[in-house]
Amino acid sequence: MRTPISRLLGVTLLGLFALNSAPALAQQYNSDNYLSKPHGVATIILTTGERNSMWMTTFSLLPRWEFTAAAYVFYATGDPKVSNGYSTSYYFKYMILENKAQTGGVAVKGGTGLEPGYLVESVGLQDAFKTYWMNAPVTVPFFDNKVSWDVMPGASVTRDFGEGGSTVGAFTYATRLAWYPVNPTWSVVGEVYGSRGQTEAIPEYRVGLRWEPSQYAVFALTYDDEFDGSNGAGVEFGIMLFTPPFAKLGGKH
Repeated sequence: MRTPISRLLGVTLLGLFALNSAPALAQQYNSDNYLSKPHGVATIILTTGERNSMWMTTFSLLPRWEFTAAAYVFYATGDPKVSNGYSTSYYFKYMILENKAQTGGVAVKGGTGLEPGYLVESVGLQDAFKTYWMNAPVTVPFFDNKVSWDVMPGASVTRDFGEGGSTVGAFTYATRLAWYPVNPTWSVVGEVYGSRGQTEAIPEYRVGLRWEPSQYAVFALTYDDEFDGSNGAGVEFGIMLFTPPFAKLGGKH
């Protein structure tokens, strides 16, 4: 359950979002954009919240490619002192195309394991690593790049699901709108995501603020909840750190 303080913060962030409209990237968002980090860059992402915490590392070992490993720790009754289990996820991302201005494009992602928003209300912790998925992030810029819209349709298949041990599938969706009102340093972001099918997840929304003080660090404060339920992520704080390009396997991009 969400606490009164977290709900107040969520309402405040939602109000800011409604006043300012909304693309931006943020580490705790389920949506993604088309962009792969520059060749050789490593990314470390730390997120903590009321429902779960996350550690994620991404390596751009090849031009246009990213390889990611993530671990999620879940809390019992929203108490970060009491663990309710954990799950992991491993996946790749390939940037298929990019526009000339480098503000929009298309990518494809695929892997195993699920992010918390899809996991908690659908397959459950015990079946997380039995799930395989793919999606296609598409980014479209608007209003001279002050607004960016990400759409990420996808699908997942879970084997040996439940007591019957059957193979089940689902359609996954996530869309995110971000707005940079003054400059690229600050942005207001909102997203909606969920899944439909044999492993269905209650749709959730997330709104928040993102600050990019330098090319090596990004900070985000968000609020997440279900549209019809009370098992959202609540208040989350995330840090994203980027290294200089050092981890290279391929040639120049």
